[in-house]
Amino acid sequence: MLDVAKQSRKSHADGKILQAVDDGVGIITFNNAAKRNAMSLEMWEGLGHALTELRDDPAVRVVVLVGAGDKAFVSGADISQFEKNRHNAQASEEYSRRSEAQRALLANYPKPTIACIRGFCLGGGMQVAMLTDMRFAAENSQFGIPAARLGIAYGFDGLRHLVSLVGPSWARLIMYTGMRINSAEALRIGLVDSVLPDGELWNATMEIARTISDNAPLAIQAAKITIREVLKDESKRDMEAVKAIGMACMDSEDFKEGRTAFMEKRKPKFKGK
Repeated sequence: MLDVAKQSRKSHADGKILQAVDDGVGIITFNNAAKRNAMSLEMWEGLGHALTELRDDPAVRVVVLVGAGDKAFVSGADISQFEKNRHNAQASEEYSRRSEAQRALLANYPKPTIACIRGFCLGGGMQVAMLTDMRFAAENSQFGIPAARLGIAYGFDGLRHLVSLVGPSWARLIMYTGMRINSAEALRIGLVDSVLPDGELWNATMEIARTISDNAPLAIQAAKITIREVLKDESKRDMEAVKAIGMACMDSEDFKEGRTAFMEKRKPKFKGK
């Protein structure tokens, strides 16, 4: 796998969250390999900073999230912080409040997001991965939510995303048992979208990311907004937002460029406007 850390141009959370841009692709690396990339509260907040900066960077059209090393994507929350930050209901509520903004930022991210998963993807790591638009996993990956083994109530949003991906029966089995499942089973039940040999995962992920980056940003944004509304209850759908982004696409310079490039039999150069 490519050493993403060496490409990083910026870091957050004392170097435990790395941020880079590679040819239109934003890359966020969970860089806490000594703890199998377990997420501390500072890392959650650093993730928020990185997501915000890449969101606001016009050169970035898609964001890939990846774990440093080959042992884990994110192995869960940093248990060593529990005694200080999550020792009772009040402390846990404050912890959730401080990390909730970052989860909401990822859940409502305007640009496409991809989780590139190797090794352990557990607990909070599953939550991060499920919030992305698509998940590509290596053959050595393991998935699980050990909340029942730690006495933790997994949050509504996390379970909503789990149920939407694997259905209620598998969500119950995963939550009630705290079991771990391998990448083949994760693919079969719909938790991940593709499984690749470990040595091919990064290049394959970046190939998809660059393909997305080369396409028209407004058209992709339209697809993302519309799919988001499709998944809502009919009474809560924002059809005006769907209509607005559709009109923006049809009036855009990119639509004209796409038509012109097709007629001229050349690759289009989209600007996102």
